[in-house]
Amino acid sequence: MQPGTIGAGPDWRTGKATRPLASSGFYDLATGGILLALAVAVLFTFKDYAISNDEAVQHRYGELIIAYYRSGFADRDLFTFQNLYLYGGLFDIIAVALAHITSLDPYDLRHILCAMTGIGGIAASAATARLIAGPRAGLIAAVALALCGAWYGAMFNHTKDIPFAAAMMVATLFLVRCARALPSPRGLDVAAFGLLAGAALGVRSLGLLLIVYLALAILLYLPWGDRGRRARAHFAARSALRMFPALALAYIIMILAWPWAALSPLNPIRGLFAFSEFHYSIRTLFAGQIYQMGNVPRIYVPGYVLIRVPLITLAGASLALISFFLRPFERGGTQRWRDIAIVSLAVIVPIGCQAAFDGPAFTGMRHFLFVLPPIATLAGVGFSRLLDGLESQGRRVASAAAVALISGCFLWEGALLVRLHPYESLSYNALVGGLQGAFRRYDMDYWFNSMPEAIHQLEAYLRTQKPLDPTQPLKIYSVAVCGERLTFDRTVTLPQLKWDFRPAWKDSEFFIATTHMNCDRDLDGEIVGTVERFGVPIAYVKDRRAIVGRAAPSLASAPP
Repeated sequence: MQPGTIGAGPDWRTGKATRPLASSGFYDLATGGILLALAVAVLFTFKDYAISNDEAVQHRYGELIIAYYRSGFADRDLFTFQNLYLYGGLFDIIAVALAHITSLDPYDLRHILCAMTGIGGIAASAATARLIAGPRAGLIAAVALALCGAWYGAMFNHTKDIPFAAAMMVATLFLVRCARALPSPRGLDVAAFGLLAGAALGVRSLGLLLIVYLALAILLYLPWGDRGRRARAHFAARSALRMFPALALAYIIMILAWPWAALSPLNPIRGLFAFSEFHYSIRTLFAGQIYQMGNVPRIYVPGYVLIRVPLITLAGASLALISFFLRPFERGGTQRWRDIAIVSLAVIVPIGCQAAFDGPAFTGMRHFLFVLPPIATLAGVGFSRLLDGLESQGRRVASAAAVALISGCFLWEGALLVRLHPYESLSYNALVGGLQGAFRRYDMDYWFNSMPEAIHQLEAYLRTQKPLDPTQPLKIYSVAVCGERLTFDRTVTLPQLKWDFRPAWKDSEFFIATTHMNCDRDLDGEIVGTVERFGVPIAYVKDRRAIVGRAAPSLASAPP
């Protein structure tokens, strides 16, 4: 069977699939089924995920933006609310607006909305892979991203990183579509690119990267053949002119979602540079060493990407890059080469800039989650290309074996995530020995997502204690927590458990802490509860009453 015949995948000269229609339909149906299953899973499990450290302030920021517009720009509190003015508030505005018209708890709503946005990112990754290499590539990309714990585990409560990443991936999809038709892209594609670029900028200033990607895409599509310099200049000018409406639309959406950006045309760039100069007293772990966020090694972000993305996904992405470098100008392959180049740049440029300019970083790859969808896209393209090559050479046994191996690896990843639930974000690959090898050597539960489970264990422990005399006032206990109060107050059910109210942290009768950054070692006590996965402790519950050695006050004298 020769390339371009039935079974060989898309014809790169036309971009149309040559695989049998029934086969293509199966892959598309399977991809749709995965997206639907993910949506159902979200609706059944969203309450399993804790409120992150940033959600309360982000939700408040959304309220302040709405107040700014309602007051006719008179209420300017949003410009002095911590450093939130440096971010866009698109997701927060939508979440606050929906909270006013639904009966859902605001944080439940945020988690559902964020998770559905994450599924949108999976769909965009699949659609981009399908555009480049056909329906099978789209299916593989969807599976690869859905089974990446760093993505799925973050989908529910990383309410800035996931919406931004999803918007970036959808914008990349339409950038590929626009680039293919340069210098005269379709108006709908131009509008869609502008809309999603604006959405990305309406969340984080890093959305400016899309302008860089657009410039590089025009450069990739320049007519480098026999035409002269004038023809190339004309092509670039026409392309830029046709894409300008997208940039104008993006700017309008950005300033609506990010009022500070509207105060000066240069503010988005100032915001970007402000992030690169952040030097808060935040510590992070890498390879067993503790670093301040401003002093992490250059390998920090690339290293976290390598150890957090499943190896099977990295293998597929590597295959795509190998085909990119080894056969860029094969017959009919120029367009595919350019497509892969654009998607690859969406991974290489941000990570390369972070490493080259030695920027600050912390909490692992959280701020670089937006590179995961294009990595999954490359994995889908790489594996589909591999299978197409085997099929085109009539090597059906080898193709079947490759399918079995790829499927088995992804099933293994899926099983790991099920066992980790709801801490999928703690998945590490075999390069560091999985979760066991990452324990106390790399960032773990940095937002204390395990706090609700730890609180439930503490409450269960107290219920097993000797019943108190009902004629006596109920004793209350101070609980020191290595985390934020909001999750504690919304989770605890026993009235005798109160957030740390002692003069000193060490005076509390109980201590709940994550093992992240060894916070569990801050206070001693009898371990009466352990949140663990794969035998690795994620959080501890400690009874310190024997150490504190004082009688607990009555409920009547407890603070609110």
